[in-house]
Amino acid sequence: MSTENTMRAIGQDTLGGPEVLKEAEVARPAPRTNEVLVRVHAAGVNPTDWKHRATGGLLGEPPFVLGWDVSGTVAAVGLGVTAFKPGDDVFGMLPYPFGHGSHAEFVIAPGRALWHKPAAVDHVQAGALPLVSLTAWQALVETADLRAGQRVLIHAAAGGVGHVAVQIAKARGAYVIGTASAGKHDFLREIGVDEAIDYRETDFTEAVKDVDVVLDTLGGDTPVRSLRVLRPGGIVVSILPGAPQEFFEEAERLGVRATWILVDADRAGMRAIAELVEAGELRATIAGTFPLADAAEAHRLGDTGRTTGKLVLVVE
Repeated sequence: MSTENTMRAIGQDTLGGPEVLKEAEVARPAPRTNEVLVRVHAAGVNPTDWKHRATGGLLGEPPFVLGWDVSGTVAAVGLGVTAFKPGDDVFGMLPYPFGHGSHAEFVIAPGRALWHKPAAVDHVQAGALPLVSLTAWQALVETADLRAGQRVLIHAAAGGVGHVAVQIAKARGAYVIGTASAGKHDFLREIGVDEAIDYRETDFTEAVKDVDVVLDTLGGDTPVRSLRVLRPGGIVVSILPGAPQEFFEEAERLGVRATWILVDADRAGMRAIAELVEAGELRATIAGTFPLADAAEAHRLGDTGRTTGKLVLVVE
């Protein structure tokens, strides 16, 4: 049972499957200069969470508490914070990768990583959005400069990043082509996809041509193959680190552009996302909600790679 100076958190002491996740009582953090202490109400679970749980990824060896998404209420602010006060509802993404820790009752965030939670949605919805929305926004808007009338191909368009990227692209007036298994095509049309491709039956490099922007959420050989569907000067943006050298060499040969990004915490991006939410142009599809204590179950479902939308931990 947490006390005034402690909190519940989902931690791990070793790498491995979902069973390594354990609920523990740990010290409650206190905000330093320009930091905000957030009482967590909901926190999204993303592929980067289960990958870090299993491999350590960018974080190295545990112990650590995962979680980058957060929606909650400001419990305290450090010196210099003027945008928020205790009692404010906020949402945001903790600095990636080393700001993790939202799968807990409280978390510290830089004030600049947060924005006011849109009043139009609840904490589950707000907690599902930050990482995937910032990823899509930074890839499509800030990196690719996606504009009205352009054609965009979004891989795994029913996934966490994909289904949000579709909505951001539509809000910018783009023509959206999305890949997903046939069973998810009705969902893709509901969220605005203009042209759905069943990747199991169709080679997208033969079905798609003259695309301005490709968003690669898959890795492997997908970014290199995606270069072939671009118009001259078009761009493939991968959200996965470690793109092979062939990706950049082939882009140069074809007269197109190739790049990859890592999502970055950003108040301006969160504000833009909040505006899309308030305008009714962006909404996360919730694949499942789990109490904090059942984080391992959320990871088991995430490990299947078959969810549509987002998994969210709810903190009572």
